[in-house]
Amino acid sequence: METIQAYLERKHRELGLLNDCLRHRLDLPRPRSVDEVISAKFQLTAALRAEHELHEWKATETAWSHTADPVSGPFEFSYDYQRADLTVRGPSFYELDGSRASTAIYTASGMAAISAVLLASAQIVEKADILVLPGSYGETLELVRGFVPHLRLVALELPLGDALARTNSPRILLLDSCCVAGAFEAVLRCEGSGLDLLICDTTCFAGRSGRIRRVRRWARQYDIPLVLVRSHNKLDSLGAEYGRLGSAVFVDGNEPRTEHPWAHLACETRNAVRLLGGAALPAHFPPFVGTAAYWDLTQRRVAAILRNGRSMARHFAAKMPELSAELHFAHGLYVTLRARHPLDEASARQAAEDMSNDLRAESFPIRHAGSFGFDFAATEWFHDATTDRYSVRVAVSDLPTEVWGDLTVAIARWWRDHQSARVGQE
Repeated sequence: METIQAYLERKHRELGLLNDCLRHRLDLPRPRSVDEVISAKFQLTAALRAEHELHEWKATETAWSHTADPVSGPFEFSYDYQRADLTVRGPSFYELDGSRASTAIYTASGMAAISAVLLASAQIVEKADILVLPGSYGETLELVRGFVPHLRLVALELPLGDALARTNSPRILLLDSCCVAGAFEAVLRCEGSGLDLLICDTTCFAGRSGRIRRVRRWARQYDIPLVLVRSHNKLDSLGAEYGRLGSAVFVDGNEPRTEHPWAHLACETRNAVRLLGGAALPAHFPPFVGTAAYWDLTQRRVAAILRNGRSMARHFAAKMPELSAELHFAHGLYVTLRARHPLDEASARQAAEDMSNDLRAESFPIRHAGSFGFDFAATEWFHDATTDRYSVRVAVSDLPTEVWGDLTVAIARWWRDHQSARVGQE
């Protein structure tokens, strides 16, 4: 259990880490409340971005100045026109074994990263199956259906059985960190030698998560080429969404072996990023990453979110099991709530907004926001692309134990009351 005082001290350290990245530190008082933490953090990240633009004024899109030497904290960049050849030197967002080679390609968002990888695969295979698990990210599935015709979408169901066995068609497994917990674990218990490529979307796992290490060991065990794709403005920015940044990391992928058909996927992905105009912006690389203090604070943040998530899941399972849609995603960062009558996108969005507004009026740290990993709880509509059902997502936040417990009770109360009111009106 984390007390409010311990929480505020930890947040003071987070704010100090951000403030230390400024050339001219802001004069910020020690935070006395959750709202002060949230405001100060967004103020600091805005100041960091503004200072970067003022200092790096020579580093334009056209790369007109040969004296430009763009940096962002520990990251150094070199590029020519439109960043088509962007080279990044700096710390990894993962904890990768230094003895194993990897290539990191940075993009303007997480979707830009996975889009480039999937489109680049057309240069490797003429046709292939892409296997997806229950709960996989809806926009990724929408991308495959609408824009990647050489990949045939295959939705897996539990139990997996021999779903990963080799067939006559090349097989790609998309292992998404936002899938349901049972499906994620089931994959890692399967025999994977029938797969030709593993793409793991790590967005919902901390960069040094043990689950990423397990995925890497599993891929290595069955000699499956591995690509880690990620959106970095979720868990890598200390809860402030510093900027839109994505990456595709090809583990063991920078020394092509001619006998392996997927060995050139990194090269083809880099070309796809160039042609799609999806290269990363140097200003969006958080300048505060990479230090021991950063990793310690990030680990503590994610641990607090996971503890709060487990607590919320237990409470909802006990108090309103019939109104809980999914409480056990692999990541543990959010849960989803169902209504007594089917929701569509508009009604789910409205319910998320109403709940946030009402509870915010009661002074709870909750907002209607379409992401997760904040210092406040966030609600939004949620579409399960594998079942085509809508629900309301409650993203767990990094809050003191007592505050989170009170908010959990309030959310359950609000949801039950409004479902009952709706039934009475109908």
